[in-house]
Amino acid sequence: MDAFYASVELLRYPQLKGLPVVIGGGRRREDDLLGRMRQQQPERDWSNDHLAEIPVDMFPRLKGYSGRGVITTATYAARAFGVGSAMGVMKAAQLCPDAILLPVDFEQYRHYSRLFKSIVRDIAPVVEDRGVDEIYIDFTDVPGGQREGGRVLARLIQKCITDATGLTCSIGVAPNKLLAKMASELNKPNGISILFMEDIADKIWPLACRKINGIGPKADAKLQAHGIHRIGELAQQERAWLLEHFGKSYGAWLHDAAHGLDERPVVTESEPVSMSRETTFEKDLHVRHDRAALGDIFTRLCQQVAADLQRKGYVGKTIGIKLRFDNFQSVTRDSTLSVYTADASTIRQAAGLCLKRVDFKRRIRLLGVRVGSLVKASDVSLMPVAAEKGLSSSHVLQEPPPLKDTTHEQADLF
Repeated sequence: MDAFYASVELLRYPQLKGLPVVIGGGRRREDDLLGRMRQQQPERDWSNDHLAEIPVDMFPRLKGYSGRGVITTATYAARAFGVGSAMGVMKAAQLCPDAILLPVDFEQYRHYSRLFKSIVRDIAPVVEDRGVDEIYIDFTDVPGGQREGGRVLARLIQKCITDATGLTCSIGVAPNKLLAKMASELNKPNGISILFMEDIADKIWPLACRKINGIGPKADAKLQAHGIHRIGELAQQERAWLLEHFGKSYGAWLHDAAHGLDERPVVTESEPVSMSRETTFEKDLHVRHDRAALGDIFTRLCQQVAADLQRKGYVGKTIGIKLRFDNFQSVTRDSTLSVYTADASTIRQAAGLCLKRVDFKRRIRLLGVRVGSLVKASDVSLMPVAAEKGLSSSHVLQEPPPLKDTTHEQADLF
């Protein structure tokens, strides 16, 4: 999907089309724009039906933003200024101060995600879900799927999605998932790119190595240190040389990827390994002075993870926490329960014990809770086990390591 979150927001605010808009900085609650319009024009019946009538100059701008928010996505007009996903809002404000800032609305994005995926499945049912805004489709056996190299079916999918949602998508058609992913990026937005194996030299090899999904910044830096900047240069390397410098598994993958080889099937069903919730604070929080606020946030995160597990029908037994301090150092800790759980209080107690194993010397900018080792709740019999150290059977934990350089108050902080 093209700039998915931003495009959904433009359905809500069509007057912003063509303008630089970024999504992020906080979650949507009550629409503050409507609140301001009600104050300025109380005689009017301002409701969600009148969002398109809000003047553009009423929308908040990036200029003057202060906070710890992160951009989720941006319109293509904003991206032209160098603004991109995962960028801090304050940095984006320096690049494009006049861009409009809107909060995220995950409920609305999930609604449109489910809608566009159901439309595709009605046309080509072999679909692999890759997140809220991206899917892989295997239409090898779909009637008419091979016409014009797949372009006819791609056009049909695009039209059906746009007709039903008002949103656009970009489609890459290729012999495998690796090339299809790369092709989908070649002609954005609202484009269709057809890629055959004989096209690799002309269309893929001139691209930067980072365009291959799976080559991250560290691997790219190592490749560049060897003078390898383009995919074509990577394809010229001997397989043995890549194995020697990048390891047996990754080196072999690099060699195959540079030549457009990928044997992965489209997987229609997959089990999640873990579920997590995390939040970045508007300001760094102190472990002692902000204890109450941290405790409330910590409890809410545990409740949200538990609700996610219950809604999707999973239970887990590895409970973990994630912290990021004001110096951007990240710390993770986890413990393993003796039974599976999706209970918020059980998750909170286990995660709280993980916090005891952290040395709190700096302020905190991010806090997260994770539940791993997931299985379907229907596949697990939650049989009681012997209580240990005064905990109920659903709270039995492996004993965590002793505290290190942590005061009693800090250990019980959350």
